[in-house]
Amino acid sequence: MAELTLQNVKKSYGELSILHGIDLKIASGEFTVFVGPSGCGKSTLLRSIAGLEDITSGELRIDGQLMNKVPPSRRGIAMVFQSYALYPHMTVYENMAFGMRIAGEHKNRIDERVRQAAASLQLQDYLQRFPKALSGGQRQRVAIGRAIVRNPRVFLFDEPLSNLDAALRVATRIEIAKLKKAMPNATMIYVTHDQVEAMTLADRIVVLKDGKIEQIGSPTELYRKPGNLFVAQFIGSPAMNILPAIIDQTGTRTIVHHIADRKVQVPVTTDTQTHGCDVHFGIRPEDLFVAPGEEYVVEGLVDHVEQLGEVQLVYVKVGTEERTIVAKLPGYAEIEIGSTLKLDAKPQDLHLFDQAGQSLLQ
Repeated sequence: MAELTLQNVKKSYGELSILHGIDLKIASGEFTVFVGPSGCGKSTLLRSIAGLEDITSGELRIDGQLMNKVPPSRRGIAMVFQSYALYPHMTVYENMAFGMRIAGEHKNRIDERVRQAAASLQLQDYLQRFPKALSGGQRQRVAIGRAIVRNPRVFLFDEPLSNLDAALRVATRIEIAKLKKAMPNATMIYVTHDQVEAMTLADRIVVLKDGKIEQIGSPTELYRKPGNLFVAQFIGSPAMNILPAIIDQTGTRTIVHHIADRKVQVPVTTDTQTHGCDVHFGIRPEDLFVAPGEEYVVEGLVDHVEQLGEVQLVYVKVGTEERTIVAKLPGYAEIEIGSTLKLDAKPQDLHLFDQAGQSLLQ
C-alpha cells in the first residue's frame, strides 16, 4: 500500500509540548502498533498522521510525498475511531457506502466494494439494519468496513476496541488479525494502551512515553530484550519483577542480589564498566519456577496466592525490606501462604539494567 516516514516530528499546543521529535519509518504492508500509557502522545501522533492535527515541525511523508499541508481527505488514509462514528439514521450498507458516494463513485462500484467488505467482516446479514440494532462488536466491524471500501493507502485505528467488553474485545481483535492476513499489502497503524492487543496484532510495536519513542521492535524482541526499565515493565503482565542489585565483578557474568544476598549469573556485556555500581535486576513472573534443588535465584515468604485455574500468581516477600515479587506458577502447584519458597530461573531469562535504566544484556 504505502510507506510512511516521520522525521523529527514535533507537536505543541502553545508552550505545551506533546511530541518531542519522532523519527519513524513504517514499511508498506506493515502492521505497526503505537502503545504506551495514557498521555504518552500515541493518539496525537496518529491524528497528526491522519491530518486531524497540524504538525508543529518536522516532516511526514507517504511514499515520499510530503504530507504536512495536505488535507486529510487527500492523504489516502482511512481512520477507525473508538466511538464507531456511525450515522444512526443510515443502514449498515449506507454507512459503509457513504464515503464512496461523497467521492462520486459509480453505484455499481460502490455496491461491489460494500458487499466485498461485508463478506470479509461477516456483515452480509446486517446490511439493512440500523446501528442501534447492532452489538458493539458489530458496530465496530461496520466502522472497519467503511474504511475498507475506500481502499485507502493507510488504515489508522485509534483504540478501536476500548469501548467493548472483554469477550467482544477478544473476538474483534481476532477479526482484525484475520483482516490483516486477508489484506497483506495494507499498511495499518493501530493505537492502543492494551499491551495484549499490541503483542497479538503487531508486526512491530512502537513504545511511547512522554511524547518520545522508548523502543521499536517486534513483539518478541520487546518482550525478550527490552531496551530499558520502562519497556521491561510496560510489556508483559504481570509486570517484570525488578530488584536492586550490584555488579560484583567487571566484565563477568556475576552480580550480587542485594536483598537476598544471592550471587546470580547474568550475561552482562563484556565491555560494561559498572563494577561495584548499583543496578536493577529483572525477572519476568512466568520465567520463575520452584527451585528443584539448592540452586535458586530468590527466596522469600509466600504472602498471597491468586488461583487462576491453569496458573496461579504467587506473591512472595523477599529480603529485609520485604519487597514483593510475583511468580506465575502452574495452577496445580501446592503453594501455602506463609511458607518459604525458593524460586529459580534460567540465566538467559534474567535481565539487568544500569542506574539510568538502560539494558546491560548482550
